[in-house]
This record gives sequence, structure tokens and C-alpha cells, in this order.
Amino acid sequence: MPASGRIAILAPDADFDLSALSQDRLEIVQSFHPDHASYSARGFRCVIECGTQYAASLVCLPRSKLQSRALIAAAEVATPNGIIIVDGQKVSGVESILREIRARVPIAGTISKAHGKLFWFKVDGCRFSDWAQIGMMANSDGFSTAPGIFSADAVDPASALLATHLPPKLGRVVADLGAGWGYLSTQILTRQGVEAVHLVEAEQMALDCSRRNVEDPRAFFHWADGTKWRPSHAVDTVVMNPPFHVGRRGEPALGQAFIATAAAILGNAGHLWMVANRHLPYEIALNSLFVKVEEPFGTSKFKVLHAQRPSRLRR
Repeated sequence: MPASGRIAILAPDADFDLSALSQDRLEIVQSFHPDHASYSARGFRCVIECGTQYAASLVCLPRSKLQSRALIAAAEVATPNGIIIVDGQKVSGVESILREIRARVPIAGTISKAHGKLFWFKVDGCRFSDWAQIGMMANSDGFSTAPGIFSADAVDPASALLATHLPPKLGRVVADLGAGWGYLSTQILTRQGVEAVHLVEAEQMALDCSRRNVEDPRAFFHWADGTKWRPSHAVDTVVMNPPFHVGRRGEPALGQAFIATAAAILGNAGHLWMVANRHLPYEIALNSLFVKVEEPFGTSKFKVLHAQRPSRLRR
């Protein structure tokens, strides 16, 4: 590492080990709210987008190759005459990224351990400008999305199924937890009597896309962790297609935490409408937190679940 100067850490998970580096030199670049909040709570300087004039940048590769390339291009611009270090797992395509970078610049060194690899190179001009983030684009359904966010290419089939089976009335105030780029909210706003929809999304780029897709004065946007967000007043209905992956690992507890949030923010007569993959074990959580739970519609792949009246005494 350079002996002095700021070091950017791009897209690290909350549990990424940075103990070998001096915290006062680090700037965490993280647009995913839970990880951003975790680093901030531990006293790290955190930003959503790269700054400038770093002495070195460490890029933590995400799952998406387009995102990985965009992070490396951003690091190159932000680290003129400095060093870029790339850290990734084989399942995240680190070997492929290494081959692509080696074809453009000399690699100064590599370290391999277990299923991961780390390598580094000296910034030498603008070798990766064609990898820069391309910004928003129109997907096959005409909505604005961006590479790397969930269901960027088209409307997710589970969300489409849920939208089809939402009732004609949802109440005055609705929360869309894990709103993504806003598809479900566009459908919620077509229902009778809706006065406000709260779009709650942890990924800043997805939320930016939702602002483009949901241009309605009744829409309110929140960059927040869907498992922790709380409104100022109880809502009438929660609609959601909750995430259930952490990295590449299936993690049903994440969806269960979304269900707990729904129960916490709903009024006494509130309703939860959600969709989930058929195999996910959400019924136990729903039955422990709501008076009535039913599956009004399902397919071999997905189930639409409807829960009513949060069980206050059992929370």
C-alpha cells in the first residue's frame, strides 16, 4: 500500500475484514444501505459514490460482471497514478476479471487462497473507460433499470403474479418493502383509494430507477433497510416480493425479517400481500405474527400469500 493518502474500499460487505488497514485512511464506497449503515456505525467514513484522488482503491467484486467492470472503471478514474487492488471469489468471476484486466495492463501481483483471489496493478491512463457504468436503460417492458439490480432485464415473474392478484382496494397508505426499481408500486397506484405509497429500497441505484418509473406525487422514496424501516404512522397494507439471497446463498431468514417488519408497521386491521418461491418456509413466521394467513393463489414455482391483522401480543 502507498505510505500515505486515502484508500477507497469499493462495495465491501458489512463483514469484510479491513483490520489490516488504518481506518483513518479509509473511505467506504457502498450504496447498499445495510452495509453502508454498518460501516458508518463503526466510525468509518462512508460515501455512496467514489471521491477523487485516492492513493489506492480496493475493489470487492460483486456477483454481476457488469457491476464489477463498472467498479474497476470508477476506481481507475478515482485513483490516478495509484494502485488498484481487486478482491473476489471464484464464484463471483474473479478469474474471468483477472484475465480481462491482464489483457490491458500488467498485473503486479496475485494471491490465491481457498476460493478467493486478490490481485493488483498500477493505474496507467484510462484503460477501462469502456467499462464505466452505463447508467439507466429501458428494459424489455419499458421500465428504467440499471445493470446489476434485481430483475433489470424485465419484470420479475413472481412480482407480475402478485400484481395480478392484488385486490382492487388496498387502503389509503401502502408500503412496498424491497421496492427495487418500482414495478409493484406502479401497480399499487392503480388501485382504488391509494393516497400514499412508501417505496423502501436498500440499493441506491434501484431506488434511483424507481424515482424514474414511479413519477406520481403519491409516491415517497426511502433509502433504507427493509428489515428495519419504520414509518411515522402505521400503514394499511404492505406489499412485497422480499429478497431471500445474501450474496449467492439462499437465506430464508431475510424474508422472515421482512415479514416481521410488515407486522410491526401495519395497523391493527392491516393486510400483508406477498409472493415467494414455493419452497421458502414463510408460513411459520406468518402464522406467528398474524391472526389469519392464507394462500389465495399459487403455481408450481410461486405462492401468493395474504396475512391479516398483526398479532400484537405474540410479537
